[in-house]
Amino acid sequence: MSIDSGQDGRGAVVIGSSLAGLLAARVLSTHFPRVTLIERDEVRHQAEVRKGQPQARHVHGLLTSGLNVMTRYFPGLPERLRAGGARLVDFAKGLRWHAAGGYRLQFETGLLAAFVSRPFLEWQIRQEVLSRPNVTLLDHRHVTALLTTDDRDRVVGVSIRGSAGGSDAELRADLVVDATGRGSLTPKWLETLGYRRPEEHIVPIDVRYTSRIYRRRPGDLQGAEAVLISPAPPENNRLGALFPMEDDRWIVSLAGWGGEHAPADEAGFLRFAQQLPAPDIARLLPRLEPLSEIFTQAFPANRRRHFERLSAFPEGLLVIGDGVCSFNPAYGQGMTAAAMQAAVLDDVLSAGPSHRRLWQTYFRRVAKVVDTPWQMALCEDFRFPKTRGRRPIGSIPMNAYLARVQRATHHDPLVYGAFIEVLNLIAPPGRLFLPTILWRLFRNWWRGGADSERGRRPAGHLQTTCPANRATQ
Repeated sequence: MSIDSGQDGRGAVVIGSSLAGLLAARVLSTHFPRVTLIERDEVRHQAEVRKGQPQARHVHGLLTSGLNVMTRYFPGLPERLRAGGARLVDFAKGLRWHAAGGYRLQFETGLLAAFVSRPFLEWQIRQEVLSRPNVTLLDHRHVTALLTTDDRDRVVGVSIRGSAGGSDAELRADLVVDATGRGSLTPKWLETLGYRRPEEHIVPIDVRYTSRIYRRRPGDLQGAEAVLISPAPPENNRLGALFPMEDDRWIVSLAGWGGEHAPADEAGFLRFAQQLPAPDIARLLPRLEPLSEIFTQAFPANRRRHFERLSAFPEGLLVIGDGVCSFNPAYGQGMTAAAMQAAVLDDVLSAGPSHRRLWQTYFRRVAKVVDTPWQMALCEDFRFPKTRGRRPIGSIPMNAYLARVQRATHHDPLVYGAFIEVLNLIAPPGRLFLPTILWRLFRNWWRGGADSERGRRPAGHLQTTCPANRATQ
């Protein structure tokens, strides 16, 4: 059986309809007459956690650069998120963040982050994507194989099968994009077709998350809209996040590195929160009304597949999202990295009508996109003694320098402004090494941390406007 994915055989197929797949489909819909999304799970017209998305039950935040990219492709997205009850908050002013032994400043930066559940964000984007007349979703189906030319030089479609079984159907397409995430079968398919698997860089961290949803009431949290308590390795390897979600709810996620995790019972959950480096979440939890059971999730390792290093690859096939690079979710980079990869896909397709060696251009540019968040995640994870694997070159002196930067965020708005821009992937890491920042760090060190006492108080005591852009001029 054969299914034509587009007029005159032209069309694109996206395997997987999670966020990365939806963003890829949106981009492809401007370049191909027809785009078909293939999803293994049932997809209903509502915000919900699907079987293939256990991570969606845990805390999510969308960084500024990710929100900006998504807004480019979905111009009304911020308004729809607000209308649905999500919170779009100035990253520094709205977040009470305890890290490096103190509370970071709270002030206006003009950089918005979205506090929203993953299912709700994905549902909003899915509605927009599927409203495009040339996009179709086939759920309850999975891809069993790639279809290729006789010389296996080009992928020309996929073979799909219904979740209930039955015979395979062929879906022809000019371009196939794999958006199935960490479990991507592309490396296996490449091997089957006679190609080399991509080199993989795996850094085991054994992070485990435990999360619960609570009712959110006015006055629950004073002086901030969200709380983040970062670990203080090597003495403490526990993280806590209390973020607002739509429908007047809180989500609380507790995490530990090196196999440590919060128990999935109420007493153990609270006990773990009480052992965080700051008391904000533990003090609030007993007053909150639970709305869900307690969910757990393991994240064993950071994983990056270096497709850009391959010398041969079939035309007509690309990979996007976690299938390329999967980061520790604690740093909130995944959704933003997927959005930035979708923008790369758009740029590459817009460069010209020829798709010859499209994969090479695409993967090289994607590698540059993920380099920064990958290095940031690994440098941070290697602060924990139980992290294993190949350490990034220069990570030890880099972490020593960043420790000074992080302490300066307790009292120096210019340093924190630059740090926030790098964290939100608005500016390159080099922003933190410009002379202005170096001078302020040296001055703070010379003064002996005279302002460090401010960092020991709950954030919110300093309310100002940070000229973040001037911080690096």
